[in-house]
Order: sequence, then C-alpha cells, then structure tokens
Amino acid sequence: MANMGNSEEKQQLKQTFRRQLLAHVDLFNQAVSTTDGDWVVKGFIDIARNIYTISVDTKVVSKIMELLLFPRISEFARQAGYKMVLCKEQNFYPDITFVDEAGNKYALDLKSTYRKNGKDVNGMTLGAFTGYFRNRDSRKNITFPYCEYAGHFVLGVIYSRTDNNPDEIRPYTLDELMDISSVIRDFRFFVEEKYRIATDRPGSGNTKNIGSVTKIDELVNGRGPFADLGEEMFDDYWMYYLTKDMAKAVDLKEAPYRNIIEYRRYKKLGQD
Repeated sequence: MANMGNSEEKQQLKQTFRRQLLAHVDLFNQAVSTTDGDWVVKGFIDIARNIYTISVDTKVVSKIMELLLFPRISEFARQAGYKMVLCKEQNFYPDITFVDEAGNKYALDLKSTYRKNGKDVNGMTLGAFTGYFRNRDSRKNITFPYCEYAGHFVLGVIYSRTDNNPDEIRPYTLDELMDISSVIRDFRFFVEEKYRIATDRPGSGNTKNIGSVTKIDELVNGRGPFADLGEEMFDDYWMYYLTKDMAKAVDLKEAPYRNIIEYRRYKKLGQD
C-alpha cells in the first residue's frame, strides 16, 4: 500500500469502502430482525432441545449480534472483493480487517447500544487511546499496526429494549419457541468513521477507551465534535489525552486538558 497520509486518494478509498458497506445494511437488518422488528434470537438450545431464554445484558446481546452478522459481513467481503481478517483475540483491535486487491486495509469494529429514549442512546466505546493508538507501529493487541489502515470504521446497531421479561427459570420446548418474547427490537444500523462519532471524553468504566457521542442523530449521521475538526485533530487530542491517574503518574497536578475547549486553549488554537 502506498503512503497516502491524509491525501485525496485516502479520502476516496474511505468513501468507497463506507458506501459499499452501507449498501449491505438492509441485509444486516434481515439477519437480526423479523418482519415485525423483533430480534430473531429467543434463547439458547441444548442437545435435549430445551430452550433457555436470555437476559437483556448488553455484553450478551453484543456477542450474539456479532455471531448473527458475521455470515452477512463475510458475504459483503466476497462480493466487494475484500480479504477478511478476523482479530486473533477478544481484546484485539479491530474486530475485522478488510484488505482490498491493492493491499489497502480498513478497520471495522462492530458496536451496539440501546436507546434510552427517542433521542439518546447509552453510548459505546471506540477502542483504546493508549497502546497501539499512540505507538502506531506496534503490533500488540492489534491485527496490523494502526498506521497501516486507510480508515477506521464502526458498524453500529442501535436497538430498543422491550418490556417483555421471559421466564428465565424454566426451559422452553421447541413447540413453545414462538411463545418466547424477544428482549430487544427496532434495529437501526449505521456505518461511520470512528473519529466522526467520537466524543472528547473516555468511555464508561476504568478502561482507557474513547467514548462515543450519545445523541442518535449525531451517531447515525457522523456529527460528533471531531467531525468538522478532522481526523488529524482527533488523533492528536487522544494521543496526548491524560486521565487523572495518568497525569499523576507523570507528576502532573492535573491533566493538561479534559475536553476540546481546554485542548484548544492548551494548544493555543483559535476557537473559530
């Protein structure tokens, strides 16, 4: 792959990949939902044909969603002419790497989140801002070095939790399959570059992950705070971002910045 930097060629490659993937969104929806919008998954089945219902736990939903989508994503790769490389370990980035005939690589993470109301979602994490993100030639916890990717994308799905609470105590029979209520429904898929949906705050928990915007409109239309600022500023912001503990570890009283406003002041950048 040629060294494209932030060239027009790189932008065209990214736009082509996104457009091709978006063209398959309807197939992704068909893979996870019924014609009524319910989740196609009702539970787990054992060799005795007993069905055990599942909870609405986000980690369980996310993993099952991946399993449902992989065959359709593989179909997309085959039709579009991409080689598909899966991550080696669960904590590796990205979930899937696509390689075109010219050797250009595209990172794709599969992410899901639930609606809190008509305008907001719970949010999602968009990968680490330490490790391979900062040392872009590193091969630790990443399929290929970060610098080798032409683009970094998220295939996201937003869903609604239902009010149904299937009985998790007893197993169901196959004859009772359609009596089991789906725990989620109403799926909406989107494809966006990671920087366009990132926010200026870490994701939830203690892990050093980049957080996403939580407004549905901003997610599906790629209108996060870095969308207009550009990927270069997104990279610089997160490569030098310090949590309180990180700042303390390097003998700083506090982090140089905690949001974009403070970052621009720290970098002596104009506000327009």
